[in-house]
Amino acid sequence: MTPSRHISRLRLTAFRNYVSAALDLDQRHLVLTGPNGAGKTNLLEAISLLAPGRGLRRASFETVQAQGSDVSWAVAATIETGDGPVDIGTGGAPGDGARRVRINGANARSVEAMSEYLRVLWLTPSMDGLFAGPASERRRFLDRLVTTLIPSHSAAVADYEKAMRARNKLLEEGGDSRWLDATETQLAEYAAAVHLSRTDSLSHLQALIAQSLEDTSFPAAHLSLTPLFEDRPEPLASTALEAELKALWAASRGLDRAAGRTIYGPHRVDLDVTYAQKGVPAALGSTGEQKALLIGLVLAHARLVRQRAGIAPFLLLDEVAAHLDPDRRRALFSALDALGTQCFLTGTDPMLFAALEGRAQRVTVRDGRLLPEP
Repeated sequence: MTPSRHISRLRLTAFRNYVSAALDLDQRHLVLTGPNGAGKTNLLEAISLLAPGRGLRRASFETVQAQGSDVSWAVAATIETGDGPVDIGTGGAPGDGARRVRINGANARSVEAMSEYLRVLWLTPSMDGLFAGPASERRRFLDRLVTTLIPSHSAAVADYEKAMRARNKLLEEGGDSRWLDATETQLAEYAAAVHLSRTDSLSHLQALIAQSLEDTSFPAAHLSLTPLFEDRPEPLASTALEAELKALWAASRGLDRAAGRTIYGPHRVDLDVTYAQKGVPAALGSTGEQKALLIGLVLAHARLVRQRAGIAPFLLLDEVAAHLDPDRRRALFSALDALGTQCFLTGTDPMLFAALEGRAQRVTVRDGRLLPEP
């Protein structure tokens, strides 16, 4: 399937180990090969910053600045769309923890404005232990999926966490109950937005996965969230959910003050993942099964984003083929073709991508230099 939009030009300035780099691309996938430490993942990280949030490494923006450079870091891309090319850039000054976004030469009203033209999903080796790891990593993964569908979700999560820190500080300092009331009112508003976006996105994703259970290329996941409340059902309406949360937090101030944190809320919810075909928790699967399950989940979500947002997300797949057997690699490449999007893949061994044949451009990466192959 021919991509409906693709990155035709990518430019990096003072980003990680790239002093300056540029790539001209066509609609095919891009395969980046080279030794460890050459800069392959850095390039994927640069593309991931063309989306809300802090990118695939979740790095603070001042740390992406090329070491020793006093030039502002920048990532710029030309996106080919059905309405013509769109130039998108993001960057920040040395030592500045903020970043700016420009679209077609003008300052964007928000970081989320980039999502009008592209969506981005990724898989990295650090995610291989997602199902058996801490709940915080699964929440972060879920929030990235939701943000790809609902770009404002990333800001809602940040607002919720900021308001929660404010509440915790008020409790620690013995703050006035009126200040706590006001803070908890705001916190409940953010919490409801975060939780309902998660549950809505998850229900749509689960419905799409259920339609393709017979596809045996990659195992399917059954997804659910652990309960928000221990002793009562969750209200479906936002206003009712806000009221329930406010009442819960007001009643638990003493407990939370003693614990030094807010015990209840969306920040405590976990993503439960089951290997659907076997009916066992994903965490109990073999390493290979967990990897394949994660790939299948990301592929399903990419289809959902294309279906609901009308934009097939760009996929950044870091070392994704290294632990797949030849048959599953071919299945992966076929699935990527079927998505109708441009995918960016990295690996140390070019032979891992032999099954892509002429369906991908190839670039060798050496010490922050990009060497396109003929």
